[in-house]
Amino acid sequence: MNWQPTQDPYRITDYLKNELDSDSKHEYLNGQVYAMAGASKNHQRIIMNIGSLFRSHLRGTPCDTFSSDIKVKVSDFAFFYPDVIVTCNDDSNNAYYTEQPLILVEVLSKSTRRMDETTKRRLYQTLPSLQEYVLIEQDIVDIEICRRSQGWQPEHYFMGDEITFAAIELTLSVNDIYERVVNEDVQAFFDTSTNIKSQDY
Repeated sequence: MNWQPTQDPYRITDYLKNELDSDSKHEYLNGQVYAMAGASKNHQRIIMNIGSLFRSHLRGTPCDTFSSDIKVKVSDFAFFYPDVIVTCNDDSNNAYYTEQPLILVEVLSKSTRRMDETTKRRLYQTLPSLQEYVLIEQDIVDIEICRRSQGWQPEHYFMGDEITFAAIELTLSVNDIYERVVNEDVQAFFDTSTNIKSQDY
């Protein structure tokens, strides 16, 4: 995301109306509109991996999984597009945003890191429905989860680990979340695993 604000303050009603007709996505914070930049292949792989795993697990339940194109309304002065959203029994009346996320996932990049780790983290955690906030690195392997049940204290997971998303009673491997992702950490893990298997023979 390119966090360069517009010159003039936007009214929230104008933002929501214009966003419906816009060819690109924008986030809204304190009267300013911020254009979102394109994503890398690794970024999209991670979103698709975790989103499809969530969706498959939640099939047949009152829960939905959305990725990238649905907004979260944090307040009357903040609308964001998380990379992945899980909602359950969402009674929001708007077709384009939710106010009741259960899990929010952001995949970090150089342009979004500061916002995702500071302002968004603080604002997301004010949402009464939110149970887990997930930050996933794309250039290295590191998944950070902050859980309401743990006082929002961060826990980190790496290749070979398993993560339990208690809010939806699902356990996933970090390996599956990083499937087909290309970075040095992923490659090193599989190189080491291959060497160990070779030695076993």
